Amino acid sequence: MRGRRMALAIIAASVLFAATVPAAQAHTAPAETVTIDKARIDAALAAMVADGRAAGTSALIWQDGREVYFGAAGMADRAAKRPMRRDTIAQIYSMTKPVTGVALMQLWEQGKFRLDDPLARYLPEYADMRVYAGVDATGQPRYLAAERPITVRDILRHTAGFAYGAGATPVHAAYVAADPLALGIPLAEASRRLAAVPLLFHPGTRWEYSAAVDVQAALVEKLSGESFAAYVNTHIFAPLKMTETAWRQPDDRLPRFAAMNVKKDGKLVQQDAATARTLNFTDHALTPGGFGLASTLDDYHRFARMLLNEGLLDGARILKPSTVRLMATDQLDPAIAERAWLPGKGTVGFGFDVAVRKGTPQTPQENRGATGEFFWDGMASTLFWVDPANRLTAVFFVQTIPYDGTLHRDFRAAVYGVDYKGPAGD
Repeated sequence: MRGRRMALAIIAASVLFAATVPAAQAHTAPAETVTIDKARIDAALAAMVADGRAAGTSALIWQDGREVYFGAAGMADRAAKRPMRRDTIAQIYSMTKPVTGVALMQLWEQGKFRLDDPLARYLPEYADMRVYAGVDATGQPRYLAAERPITVRDILRHTAGFAYGAGATPVHAAYVAADPLALGIPLAEASRRLAAVPLLFHPGTRWEYSAAVDVQAALVEKLSGESFAAYVNTHIFAPLKMTETAWRQPDDRLPRFAAMNVKKDGKLVQQDAATARTLNFTDHALTPGGFGLASTLDDYHRFARMLLNEGLLDGARILKPSTVRLMATDQLDPAIAERAWLPGKGTVGFGFDVAVRKGTPQTPQENRGATGEFFWDGMASTLFWVDPANRLTAVFFVQTIPYDGTLHRDFRAAVYGVDYKGPAGD
């Protein structure tokens, strides 16, 4: 009887302890422990080069506060017979976007704006926007007044309604004609040109990847009173000691610059050097918020580690922990059902300038990853992610255009293992 009473007491104590564990803590522990297998990742990088999907690859992974993997395969420049190295400088394209988001959210912390303020309060050109509503009986496009203003939150989560290049509608044609991201114009003019283009949909009703992050950069300039590049250099790159990340790279770094490779007829062809260098080794008036940075593995990894550490790295506080968590929280209402190609990235939602994993991989084909991670990638197939559940960050460099998602699938499988599921989501 005494033993039975003791057993019941232990069970009761266990139930009481479980009831007092915070829900967030209960859901952050991964279902499986991720152990980095260097040989497996090395083999995956080498295979990407061997099967012709990449000319060169490299990756850097941190876990539990230390470097657990660096590896590289293939060539940074095949024509010059220059191997991919740790200090290779690569074009990261849309991996510029999270940097811009951090810059804008620093100003939010300072009370410079509210997330649901109308964008036109700060950039008046976005007042009275029109929305495309199909064509009339004669085939002419119809436009309606926007049902509500674009908000700052909309430009952070891609729900403003902007276009982003060529497409099937008159809005896309107007975007191409306006050329808002011409490299010869400053951000203020880019914003004015974009504002003159009608919207594809009413703000807040759909998710559509767009030029919204370039509008974020224009807003940073307006609110800070500094040029966008100067603001980012002073408030992000300098305190993080990201000494080799820039829109305009110094000419003496050209020998470390990776060649760009474009797939044509199923084979990678090295882009001519003049074209590849246009963004980063030529002076431009435009400093885009959505693209244009070139960086090294180590530099961008300092940015990723800052996010993993909830805004802090080596004593430099970039954002508050609560702000990083806000950025890494899904901001899409369930009613926003139309999400373009975003579902192709897995069981994800979208935060502020990053995708956010909401649940475990649902199919064997879905990219491996942990619930709660946030990530983004670039047109040349680069990738980074932050995985709080496994206390892990990863940066993957390659210079392959067009974007090749199979590279990400294979790299993630090599990091996590092909069967990894991780913590449960919603």
